[in-house]
Amino acid sequence: MPYSSSLSDKEWEIIEPLLPKKKQTRPPKWTKRQILDGVFYQLKNGCNWGDLPTDLPPYSTVFWHYKNWRSEGVLDEIMTALHAQVRQRAQKNSNGHDC
Repeated sequence: MPYSSSLSDKEWEIIEPLLPKKKQTRPPKWTKRQILDGVFYQLKNGCNWGDLPTDLPPYSTVFWHYKNWRSEGVLDEIMTALHAQVRQRAQKNSNGHDC
């Protein structure tokens, strides 16, 4: 069951290429999308990591990825890329007219 914080397919298409590619030694149990849904759920709801719903990846997995992506600057890179896209769309929508 998706949550209001869950990524839509369109959002995932934008974010997925921005995530680091990692050599896999074995198939992951949880997808990066599921992990991000866990991160976004916690950030939106402000709950303890341990209080994530059970249909999301375990909090230890979600928090581990969150810490690593944050320390590696991945989350900042995603935010920068998303802001750039929003600015581009805003410029297209304004048709060159200053408000």
